[in-house]
Amino acid sequence: MPNIELIESYTDELIAIRRDLHAHPEIGFEEHRTSGIVADKLAQWGIEVHRGLGGTGVVGLLKGRGDGKMRIGLRADMDALPMEENTNLSWRSTIPGRFHGCGHDGHTTILLGTARYLAETRNFDGTVAFIFQPAEEGLGGARAMIKDGLFKTFPMDEVYGLHNAPQLDPGQVVMFPGPAMAGADFFDITITGYGSHGAMPEHSRDAIVIAMTLGQALQTIVSRNIDPLQSAVLSITQIHAGSAYNVIPGEARLAGTVRAFSDKIREQVRDRMRTIAAGIAAAFQVEIKVEIRDIFSVLSNHEEQSGFVVDVARDVVGSDNVITQATPKMGSEDFADMLLAVPGAYFWLGHEGSVPLHNPGFILDDGILPVGASLFSRIIETRMPLAAG
Repeated sequence: MPNIELIESYTDELIAIRRDLHAHPEIGFEEHRTSGIVADKLAQWGIEVHRGLGGTGVVGLLKGRGDGKMRIGLRADMDALPMEENTNLSWRSTIPGRFHGCGHDGHTTILLGTARYLAETRNFDGTVAFIFQPAEEGLGGARAMIKDGLFKTFPMDEVYGLHNAPQLDPGQVVMFPGPAMAGADFFDITITGYGSHGAMPEHSRDAIVIAMTLGQALQTIVSRNIDPLQSAVLSITQIHAGSAYNVIPGEARLAGTVRAFSDKIREQVRDRMRTIAAGIAAAFQVEIKVEIRDIFSVLSNHEEQSGFVVDVARDVVGSDNVITQATPKMGSEDFADMLLAVPGAYFWLGHEGSVPLHNPGFILDDGILPVGASLFSRIIETRMPLAAG
C-alpha cells in the first residue's frame, strides 16, 4: 500500500506550508507565529483546537466515526535551532541566527497533512490528539506540556512520533523496541581562580590551565570508570576564558553534555564529575562549581506499539524499506518523556540528502511530507479501525 492518494493530492500545499515555516523559524517557547498557523489550519479543517500548553503548544482533537473510546496521540515538534543557515534556497531563513536545521518544519507539516486527511475522511473509530510541541531542542517542551496537564486534560492510550533522517535512503523506516535514544545531561562548570599579568604567572591561580587539566581528567570517566560493555559519552563543547593577550584570567567556564542509555550510568558519570572537580579544586586551591541538569530522559520504545509501527510501515513503504535491527542513537529526544507517561513508539523516516542534521547546510527533502503523513494516518486507521458493516 503506497502513499495515500488523497494525501498525495495535498503535496503542493504541504510544500508551501513547510517552506513558509522554514523561512520564518522560531526557537523554543517562541513559536508564536508557527503555533498560530497550526491552530488556524486545524480550525479550518473542523478540528477542536486547544492552545497554550507548555507555552506555545497546540493540541487538536478529532473524533472519528463510531463510538470507540480509544485515544491516540500523534506528536510533532515545532522549534528551530539558534544557528545560521548556509544554503541558497529561495525559502531560506529570513531571521538571522534562526534555522530549521533539524527538520521540525517538516514534522509540523507532516502532522498538519495527517490532520487534514483524517478530518476529511474520519475513517477511524476513536479520538486522535494532534500534539504540536514547542521547545524540543533541549529546553524541555515535552515536560512543559506534560506539566500543564497534556495527558490529564487529554487522556491518551498511545502516542507516536517520527523524525526525518537524511542518513537513511528515501522512504526507509527504522523502528525497534527498547532503548532507542540516549538520555542527556547538560553541564556548566565554573572555575574561579586568581588572575594576574601574563608575564607573572606565579601570582596567579591560572583558570585556563586548571580548565585544561579538568577537561582532560573528565575524559577518563568514560574510559576508566564506565563498564566497557555500556555506552556513554562526555563531550565538552564550550570553553570560555580570557579577554587579552597579556592577562591570565581568574575565571574559566566549561560546558557540554553527557549521554547514556542507563540512568544508573548517568548518575555514575555525574558523581565522578563532581568528585574529580572537587579534587582538582583542592589541588589548585581554587573554587570549582559544577552544575549538571537532566535535560532528556532515555527514549524507550514500547514493544507492542513498535511492532505495530513496523506492520504499518511495511504496508506503506514496503517490507524491504523497513529496518528493525538498528543501533541505538546517542542523540536525544524529549518525546522520551511522553513515552514515560503513555505507551507508544518513535521512528525514523529517510529522505534525500547527504548533509546531516544540525549542519548549517542541511536541506529537508519535501518528498518526505506525503510519506510521513501517510504513515501517521495509517497508524490511526489501522489501530482504531471502523467496525465492518
